[in-house]
Amino acid sequence: MTDSNTGAFTSGFGWPAPAKLNLFLHITGRRSDGYHQLQTVFQFLDYCDRLYFTPRGDAQIQRLNNPANIDADHDLVVRAARAIQRASGCPLGADIRIEKHIPLGGGLGGGSSNAATTLVALNRLWNTGFTPDELAAIGVGLGADVPVFVRGVAAWAEGVGERLSRLDLPEPWYVIIVPPVLVSTAEIYAAPELQRNCPPISAEDFLNGHVTHNVLEPVTIARHPPVGDALQWLRQFGDARMSGSGAAVFLACADREGADEIADRVPSRWVRFVARGCNRSPLRSAASR
Repeated sequence: MTDSNTGAFTSGFGWPAPAKLNLFLHITGRRSDGYHQLQTVFQFLDYCDRLYFTPRGDAQIQRLNNPANIDADHDLVVRAARAIQRASGCPLGADIRIEKHIPLGGGLGGGSSNAATTLVALNRLWNTGFTPDELAAIGVGLGADVPVFVRGVAAWAEGVGERLSRLDLPEPWYVIIVPPVLVSTAEIYAAPELQRNCPPISAEDFLNGHVTHNVLEPVTIARHPPVGDALQWLRQFGDARMSGSGAAVFLACADREGADEIADRVPSRWVRFVARGCNRSPLRSAASR
């Protein structure tokens, strides 16, 4: 722990764990192991949880708080810390505190993002020396979305979400609405009526305006009508969509003023916020300091 950069990162520095949006989501098939073959585009938001890490000398991983009320053995932050500890053989531990902002169960990737931030931060703080590709390989064992957060660039994703190609996208302001429901991703993907036969497209097709959608939307709306209500309300202003398996819905706006104006009109029964789309994630920017 003698590296000067490490010292800066252990003095109350809050590592960002950004939210993400799926700008579309198609399922093109299903593998023999049950996992779905996807095509999607990830873009980050400048709206983040914050994680604070203090190295320990006794190899213990300790959560100083538990904002999501998740058992430690199922907490992706704890699992990520233990995974990089095993992979590196590092004898150190960490105290971890989480400052939660991303709504739970919203399809915004909060859990996967927290896990990725844990991998990136402890790689720095413990001086374990893994490359981003090596961290992503550790992360895919925690969840299919973890690698995109580790790499920290907007991406076209295929496979189960682990095959990533960088994309340069517009960076609009988004209005995000999160209805008060918790959506089980596993339940949505298991639905018998889920469309699983979308014709494959290419990243070039997407960039050239090929019509896309989120195939999870009708399944989520059928099981959680408030998501449909939020979508219907937001669509009066444009092409609103659902992110991931929901419950969050979003609309791209040309500028901050327009996004704020819409957000101010959102009914009080829904959580809402405005955030900027980012092709380079706040985590990647922090890690490059």
